Amino acid sequence: MAFIFEPVARPALPIVGTDKLFPVRRVYCVGRNYAAHAREMGGDPTREPPFFFQKPADALQPVPHGTVVDHPYPSKTANYHFELEMVVALAKGGRDIPVDKALDCVFGYAIGLDMTRRDLQDEAKQLRRPWEPGKASDLSGPVGPIYPAASVGHKLKGPISLTVDGVVKQKADLADMIWSVAEQISYLSAYFEVFPGDVIFSGTPDGVGAVTRGQTMVAAVDGLGEISLKVV
Repeated sequence: MAFIFEPVARPALPIVGTDKLFPVRRVYCVGRNYAAHAREMGGDPTREPPFFFQKPADALQPVPHGTVVDHPYPSKTANYHFELEMVVALAKGGRDIPVDKALDCVFGYAIGLDMTRRDLQDEAKQLRRPWEPGKASDLSGPVGPIYPAASVGHKLKGPISLTVDGVVKQKADLADMIWSVAEQISYLSAYFEVFPGDVIFSGTPDGVGAVTRGQTMVAAVDGLGEISLKVV
């Protein structure tokens, strides 16, 4: 029997100021990259090196500006958490990239959410199993449009915040990162060859928490606008 496979479109994100799309290759996420969040998750920010996990590229959910996008509450969880992040999109890659050259690889920046089935992640931690059931559910990576660094510069500092139904839940400054964007790229490239199209979720501030159906999340990063999602 002959099988006919329908072509699957490569995930892509809109680029601000153009009608072009940024095709996504891989999605890397850095864990516990704000000191207060590391502590709230039981870590020690003074001792732990950066670590990374991945989401499938097709777990990204593009979120246009100026709209409230429906975000489906996933199955198999009763504790679904938001984690606000700045997303870094790469236009260049390589191996063992020096820190002082790393920002040359950046195409642009966007707002993202690392949505997490926390109960499944906690169970995986206890059983020493992979995190994918907790971190890689469908549409678990809402991302706003990408702002080219050529237009907004490199995002080294500035407010980052998230509200749920108008109540502030997360609020910090990009300068509070333990490992800078350049350091993240350099460190990551020692483990994997990075390529154009790779994106990095650069860590979340403290204040992560659960959302339920009917609630609306609004995430903002200085200079990158805001994105809005209603959990359905």
